[in-house]
Amino acid sequence: VQLQASGGGLVQAGGSLRLSCAASGRTFSNYVMGWFRQAPGKEREFVASISWSGGMTYYAESVKGRFTISRDNAKNTVSLQMNSLKPEDTAVYYCAATTGSPRSREAADFGSWGQGTLVTVSS
Repeated sequence: VQLQASGGGLVQAGGSLRLSCAASGRTFSNYVMGWFRQAPGKEREFVASISWSGGMTYYAESVKGRFTISRDNAKNTVSLQMNSLKPEDTAVYYCAATTGSPRSREAADFGSWGQGTLVTVSS
């Protein structure tokens, strides 16, 4: 599956952004979808994941209560609503797909990746 992420930008601390990821090429509903992020000088880290139908969602502790992942299988899209943003949320955000478990939090478990979109949160 091919993935194309969008929606990044510059926002002040406390603000909101919504990232979107469009999928093509394969049956979207066959994939668990996830969002990861990578800050400068740091390893890529798990942010959130969502199961095939959207019934199960998982979040990193650092974003729980602030971020919401959702998907629309009719439109082949997955979104990440980010509220109450903090400067430490600054990173390149990637959407990813896996045929494995929605509990997966390891980047190595995800076989397809989008190109990344930059989110910068100013203090």
